Amino acid sequence: MSKAKTSNMIKRIVDLAMTVLLLFLMAYQVTGEALHEWIGIGMTLLVIVHQILNRKWYGALFKGRFTAYRVLSTLITALLLLSFALTAFCGMSMSGHAVPFLYGMAPVSFARQMHLSLSRWAFVLMGLHLGMHIPAMIAGLKLKGWLKVILSCLFICIGGIGLWLFLRSGMTDYLFFRVPFAFLDYEKAGWLVLLENLAMLSFWAFIGTQAAVICRKAAAKGSQRS
Repeated sequence: MSKAKTSNMIKRIVDLAMTVLLLFLMAYQVTGEALHEWIGIGMTLLVIVHQILNRKWYGALFKGRFTAYRVLSTLITALLLLSFALTAFCGMSMSGHAVPFLYGMAPVSFARQMHLSLSRWAFVLMGLHLGMHIPAMIAGLKLKGWLKVILSCLFICIGGIGLWLFLRSGMTDYLFFRVPFAFLDYEKAGWLVLLENLAMLSFWAFIGTQAAVICRKAAAKGSQRS
């Protein structure tokens, strides 16, 4: 296996691991406080590893042409990193298990409110970030005919369910600092909580995918005219 293929495989594994950890981080009622903190530490380390693996992207950040896709993708990535960093900082400021020596870096009441909101923003931005990369990831599969239609309809259906769950769970209240505490259903089965989180993430991935497709089509039309 070539070095480039090995590097891409490692990146995909890290991306998958980050996605799985994110689903569990959003399932606090399943993991409990201590495990939630340790998963958060693992997520923070994976985010750092992800940046190291993608260091070439930073080197080329201000080079070349800034298309609509590139501008949007860069903006989402920057906001995602910022939300991850602030979520991790606020989480560590309240830590009583993983890094208790960092407890109190920020006022606990402030850290709790920020952590609650920013973690939801990180969730939304992670979905958009994944979606922006889906067209490029599946381009090599060359999906055609009924298979493409069926997969597209499945993606739309899952995304629709995810939107319904997102609105029903009151996520918008968390996003815009309307509630100081998380209201979680501790009686719901763990597998169902994770499945619902995946559906909600899929909705934002769907939005990101559509944004990427629109940007790429606009760029193709622009190149044809020129």
